[in-house]
Amino acid sequence: MTHKLDADDFFIHRVQQHCAEAGLNFFLIEPVWVQAFYEGLSTGHVWPRVLLNMHSEHHQPEDIYHRLVRLAAEKSVQVIDPLDRALAAFDKARLHPQLIGAGLHVPHSVIVTAEKAASFQLSEADRLALGSPFVIKPAMGYGRRAVVMTATNEGDLARSVTAWLEQFVKAMEHRDNELPGLTPTWPNTDYLLQRIIVPRNLNGSPAYFRVFFVFGSVWYCWWNCYTDHYRLITPQEAHDFDLKPLEAIIRRIAALTGMQFFSSEVAQTDSGQFVVIDYMNDQCHMLSQSANTQIGVPDELVAAIAKRLVGATKELITKR
Repeated sequence: MTHKLDADDFFIHRVQQHCAEAGLNFFLIEPVWVQAFYEGLSTGHVWPRVLLNMHSEHHQPEDIYHRLVRLAAEKSVQVIDPLDRALAAFDKARLHPQLIGAGLHVPHSVIVTAEKAASFQLSEADRLALGSPFVIKPAMGYGRRAVVMTATNEGDLARSVTAWLEQFVKAMEHRDNELPGLTPTWPNTDYLLQRIIVPRNLNGSPAYFRVFFVFGSVWYCWWNCYTDHYRLITPQEAHDFDLKPLEAIIRRIAALTGMQFFSSEVAQTDSGQFVVIDYMNDQCHMLSQSANTQIGVPDELVAAIAKRLVGATKELITKR
């Protein structure tokens, strides 16, 4: 399992525990080991059956973890999830029209290609449809990187573009020693300008949800979009607020993308409509709530996901 960010010992130990119970060897590819593991894989000195990818930079082909995941696929390692599939699903600009075609509700969006970002001008119809303020996000971004939450005009698109490139430059400054002789690929990305979706209020909390899909199993929980706090949904709440559509939504996204391990963010508006806000988060945030009470995922959910992942890994190996 690759590991660098967004997890802690609780998740890692649960994966390790279930691997031991299933009779599987487990190795954690932390930053200190990643170069040696890459070299060992390339020369045939290590040969994993399954690689659970919990960290790679999809928009930076020179990233050592990205190169490791791609090499693993070339060596016929079963990757969760396969890189080409994950790349297609991760690109919000590519996935957006597919979600609409599948009948899912998404925010009204204007997609601006990287080539047109510098000269782009909104039409009057687009201004009215987006409202003000609106959101700007890079299609290949995650973790709110280069996101502008209070955009009002095209100048804010330039802010997002600048922030996106600045974070790439910083990453390259820290990675110089890892990339001898390699010329970094400039991380062009399209941009989405989106209407802000305001969730309805349910019992004093925003009706905003994080939904997890793990090899056919589905979990959903409250996720406060203003504070980043998670809370498990009780069976009574799921019944009283009729939250069953969340499962149907995530299963439709899974069927559309072919992804086996990801999460989505979904809001419910005052009209009762469920709107998919953040389409596809692979390499899911698995920081436990016991490690960080403010932004951590409930421990019971982290443990359940770890168990399902190892169970699915065992199934993959058995079927091969």
